[in-house]
Amino acid sequence: MTTNNQKFDVVISGAGPSGSKCAEILAKNGFKVALIEKDSTWRKPCGGGVSSRIFKYFPQLRKLHPHRIKSIGMYSADYENLSFSWESMRDDSIVIDRLELDDFTRNVAVDAGAELFDKHVSYDFIIKEGKRVGIKTKTQQKIEEFYGKILIIADGMSSKLAAKSGLRKKWEINELGLAKCAIMEGETFLDKKCIHVFFRPYKGYGWIFPLSEKKFNIGCGTFEEANRKYNLNTIYEEFIRDPHIKHLLPEKPYKELWSASFPLPARGVKKNSLFGENIMLIGDTAGFVSPISGEGIHPSIVSGKVAAETAIAALEEENISKKQLKKYKTNSNISKIIRNFQLKRSMVEFFYENDGENLSIMLKLAKQNENFRDIVVNMFLFNAAPSKEFFSKIKDFKHK
Repeated sequence: MTTNNQKFDVVISGAGPSGSKCAEILAKNGFKVALIEKDSTWRKPCGGGVSSRIFKYFPQLRKLHPHRIKSIGMYSADYENLSFSWESMRDDSIVIDRLELDDFTRNVAVDAGAELFDKHVSYDFIIKEGKRVGIKTKTQQKIEEFYGKILIIADGMSSKLAAKSGLRKKWEINELGLAKCAIMEGETFLDKKCIHVFFRPYKGYGWIFPLSEKKFNIGCGTFEEANRKYNLNTIYEEFIRDPHIKHLLPEKPYKELWSASFPLPARGVKKNSLFGENIMLIGDTAGFVSPISGEGIHPSIVSGKVAAETAIAALEEENISKKQLKKYKTNSNISKIIRNFQLKRSMVEFFYENDGENLSIMLKLAKQNENFRDIVVNMFLFNAAPSKEFFSKIKDFKHK
C-alpha cells in the first residue's frame, strides 16, 4: 500500500448530517476542510422523520420536495391512542429516506468548498510527539493520512476514533437502543400525511412513517435492559404482524426495498466526552439522540453547527487547546440539548412502569385536555421539557 499525506485546517471523519453541516460552515468561512466518508452509498438505518426545524439549517432542502407530514398518531402498549395535527399551526415536518438526506447534506458541504474523500475508512489517529495531528484512513488501494489542526469525529456511535480518542469508552449494551427497520412498497390504509408511533409494553417502540403514496418506513426496537431480554428479529416480526398494525397495513404482500438493523445511543449526550485537545465529538458519536423518541437528526445538526463555530473561533485565535474547545460544550444550544435529554432520560422509568401504564394514562389525559395534549406533542416531537405538574397529573389519575 502507498501513503498519501494531505494537510487541512480541519479534518472531519463522517459525512452524515452533523459532519456535513460542520464542514459546510467551516468551508464557507474560508477554511480548508477534509470530509472523510466510509461509503456514500450506505443508507443509515433510521425512520427518517425530521421536524420542520431542519429547514432552518438546510433551506435548500425545500427544493427536493420531501414528503410532508402534518399529524401524528401515538399509541400506548394497550393501544390507547392520541391523534394530533399541526396543520396551519406550524410548518410541516418531513419523512425522508436517509440515503437521500445524507447525500443532500454532503453535497451542500462540497458545494461550499469542503473536499470529500469517499470510500475512506477512518481507523486511527496520526500521533506526533504525543499529540493527535491527523487521521489515518484505508481505501482499497492505499493508506492515506489527513493532517488537521482540529479533528472532528462524526462517524457514528460505533466510531473507532471516538474510543481511541480517550474521550469515551465503547458504549455498553444497556446504554444503547437496538432497532430494525425496512422501506416497503405497496398499497396501505395509511394517512400519507401522518406518522404513527407505537409504544410497547417493554422499553421500546415501533413506527410507521409514509415516504410517498406507496412507500413507507416501518420499524421497531428496544433500549437499555430490554436489549438483553428480547430478540430484535422476533419483536420486529411480531410488530409488523400485530392485528392493530394490520388495520393500517392490509393483509397483502409488500415489496421490501431495503431492511437493516442498527444500534443507537439511548441515554443522551456524554457531556464529559465532547472535546479534548484539538478534538470534538459530534452527532451520534457523542450521543446526540433523544431518549425515548430516538430522534437524532436535528440535535446532531445543531452539534455540527456549534462545533464548526467553536473551531472557527479557535483557529482564528490560533488556540486549539482543550480549554478553548470547551466553548462547544458550554454553548447555550448544546447545554439546552443536554438538559433536555437528561430530563427525558429521567422520564424513561416512569413512562414504562407496569408495562407502559403511565404512557397509556398520558395519552388518555391528552385526549381530555388540550393543554396537556400540546405538552405531550411538544415533548415527543419538538424536545420541549414538561413541567412537574405534568407528572403530577399522571400520578393523580392513577390514584383515582
